Amino acid sequence: MSRPLLLLLGLSLLTTPVFAQIQPTKAPDPLILQMVQQVSEKNLRDDIDKLVSFGTRHTLSDTKSKKRGIGAARNWVESEFRNYSRASGGRLKVEQDTFTIKPDGRRINRPVLMANVMATLPGTDPTDTRVFIVSGHIDSRVTDVMNATADAPGANDDGSGTVAVMELARVMSQQQFPATIIFVAVQGEEQGLYGSTHLAQRAKKEGWNLVAMLNNDIVGNSTGHDPTIKNTTQLRVFSEGIPAAETPEQARLRRTLSAENDSPSRQLARYAREATRQYVPGHELVLEYRPDRFLRGGDHLPFNQQGFTAVRFTEMNEDFRHQHQDLRAENGEEYGDLAKFMDFTYLRQNAGVNLATLASLALAPAAPRNVGVLTAKLTNRTELQWEAPAAGEKPAGYYVLMRETSAPEWQQKFFVSDLKADLPYNKDNFMFGVVSVDAEGHESLPVLPTPVR
Repeated sequence: MSRPLLLLLGLSLLTTPVFAQIQPTKAPDPLILQMVQQVSEKNLRDDIDKLVSFGTRHTLSDTKSKKRGIGAARNWVESEFRNYSRASGGRLKVEQDTFTIKPDGRRINRPVLMANVMATLPGTDPTDTRVFIVSGHIDSRVTDVMNATADAPGANDDGSGTVAVMELARVMSQQQFPATIIFVAVQGEEQGLYGSTHLAQRAKKEGWNLVAMLNNDIVGNSTGHDPTIKNTTQLRVFSEGIPAAETPEQARLRRTLSAENDSPSRQLARYAREATRQYVPGHELVLEYRPDRFLRGGDHLPFNQQGFTAVRFTEMNEDFRHQHQDLRAENGEEYGDLAKFMDFTYLRQNAGVNLATLASLALAPAAPRNVGVLTAKLTNRTELQWEAPAAGEKPAGYYVLMRETSAPEWQQKFFVSDLKADLPYNKDNFMFGVVSVDAEGHESLPVLPTPVR
């Protein structure tokens, strides 16, 4: 039976652990609730219909036509971003970030000029360098991945992710956040994750303080196939366990701490799950403890490979009749990725998951630094220490998170206003994390403590 969350102020601690589901310490932020409610199902549907109207958005398709092909689709998304910018008083900075890909012997058979369509909402705090990215991929395909001329509607894969990002840009550009948010429709996913690879490499090269990247790919259909299952209340989030860019020293530390289930990306997935519970009632974010679907990949992976924290959102049950398929009918079944096979109420909920996660992160203070667990003394207690964020808003305090080593999610949290905590719980038996929190209850991502003598 669930018991009320143990909230301990000023380190006045009980001596017996009391575990319960983590719940918000305050009422949900009314601004975030308002933004989630502003996500428009009609806009999502209209935007999908417009994307589908370009016939194909294959990466190798026409870039000169104003009505058909990837070029026309990119230009339209750019124009919509500019409309949102005008409506927000010019807050959004819009661009097509172009790059050329040479033939790769696989899915690129000639030099191709690609472009990621980006809308950047700069942070309002000049001392806060944090960046958050939300993405979907604009390109589409049919059965033959090299067929650049056939109609490839790409309604769900990945029109759904693209229009979700667009709607988030429309709603969130009306508000101000201390940190920077980038809304991006990347190109080239179907041909080899080219757009996301370019953007991840750019972020690394330019030294972005990229805190989190949310990738949306196939998030708009609630009915799966083989077997047929309808699920309107759940969304999957995939996150890597062992970081793809882990150094030998980081691997040694991970093994020392037994932190295989505590990568930054996995912490982001848990964070998104809590934001969903708080701001998207009736919807559940299902934690999938693997980098992506079985033997498959997506646009978050290049960010993981560059050492960034990134996750993927995908619907619970994919329908492969309406994914990577030529438009046709066979044995009484219709194939092809058409808008009529989507569930726009479900897509609206999934866009809300992204918005709640992004807004919560971007409004929160930066995470604490140099979080450590003191190991000089042999004791059954756990002593933690950390430093305040180097820049940005000063936190109102910190939460120490705790869970049993076998538990998949944080079970307990303690509020402290100091930069240290002395807990009557044995570090042998529990995992710990520390988050910054502001006066309104917005929390940063957790930071795991490392050993300090």
